[in-house]
Amino acid sequence: MIFGVPAAVIASVILILSYAVLFSEKLNRAVAVMLGAAAMVLLGVLSYDQALKGIDFNTIALLIGMMIMVGIMEKSGAFQYAAVKSAKLVKANPRGILAVLGVVTAVLSAFLDNVTTVLLIVPVTIEITRKLKLNPYPFLLMEIFSSNIGGTATLIGDPPNILIGGAIGLSFTDFLKELSLLVAINLALLVAAFDFFFGRKMTATAAARNEVMSINERDTITDVGLLIKSAAVLGLVILGFIAGEHLHIANGTIALFGAALLMMLYTLGLPHQERDKRVEDAFSLVDWTTIFFFTGLFALVYGLEVTGVLEMLGHKALLLVDGSIQKATFLILWSSAVLSAAIDNIPFVATMIPLLKTMEEALGGREAMMPVWWALSVGSCFGGNGSLIAASANVIVAGIAAREGHALNFLKFLLWSLPVMLISIAISSAYLYIVHFM
Repeated sequence: MIFGVPAAVIASVILILSYAVLFSEKLNRAVAVMLGAAAMVLLGVLSYDQALKGIDFNTIALLIGMMIMVGIMEKSGAFQYAAVKSAKLVKANPRGILAVLGVVTAVLSAFLDNVTTVLLIVPVTIEITRKLKLNPYPFLLMEIFSSNIGGTATLIGDPPNILIGGAIGLSFTDFLKELSLLVAINLALLVAAFDFFFGRKMTATAAARNEVMSINERDTITDVGLLIKSAAVLGLVILGFIAGEHLHIANGTIALFGAALLMMLYTLGLPHQERDKRVEDAFSLVDWTTIFFFTGLFALVYGLEVTGVLEMLGHKALLLVDGSIQKATFLILWSSAVLSAAIDNIPFVATMIPLLKTMEEALGGREAMMPVWWALSVGSCFGGNGSLIAASANVIVAGIAAREGHALNFLKFLLWSLPVMLISIAISSAYLYIVHFM
């Protein structure tokens, strides 16, 4: 009891108010959850030590390490090169560009976070469509959907996966083995559908296509040496993720090692002042708003766990699924998709993880629960395609498009996004049933 009020009630009120502020966008999202986390400590729901215990530092380290590496690699021009090269590979054919940029976005999203991917790809896409005198809308739609689908395939591809993987100890290869085929199926259907509805109707003049073909993709590479170093370190880190599960090395440790190694190579042999400036620049590449958002969110949700709120909700969920793993799997899959379409999938997953953990013992333990965890991953990631506000990458693309004079209308977007999400979740239902219950 705190001031005569049960701690569970206070924790629930703080969470609801924090999420209300978060979704209203009246405050920056990091500020909203940090205020909530601070309120948990100040009102005595959590001690300071408990708040620190609730933070998943492995996830934080993974995010920071990957942000630094991707940020340094971006300075080489590698991602812009990939976009221009992709357009030229299909002879600047609009139909081919639509398909290939979708695939490139999905692949990059599997190894980078979705926000970084779209920040790199979308400006180049708008420039290419401008030269071809095409409406960029189908291309932007394709890249939003592809980023959320492609990011589902790996541990580092989408924040929900990072959260889930860190919470229950899933490795990079675990995600690849379980979800890569599902992602490939959904991506292939998405490309085929967009080609049918948009690609067949796209035309560009010979002059416009020649203008795109005249772009020298090599000019986008600003630092060949840095490109080689970045690619080598990123490859080493991915191998580390794969080997780490056998060597019992945390993903966060591997990511931070990769970031430190790349910063060393990036600054090697430079004078003292220039070296220090580059290191400071590298740390400025970290999206600290996101880092503090995750940190506050972990502490905020941990307050519900400590006060027993999640355990109570877990018991109610168990009654609903009647002890059936199959029922639990499909309930989590569809509810995750629907709720992630309505709200940001990161706070949703952060709340669901400890809730599902309370259900593990009653449903047969961790191994028995694996279909449910995969359902949470797929539902939350694919659910990111459900609306314009469902995932951070969606909001980023909308912002870039608006600045370029191509605003994405919420309702118009919904006409495409909702069918894409529902079809992908239907396919996922069949996939999970075949893999885990047949």
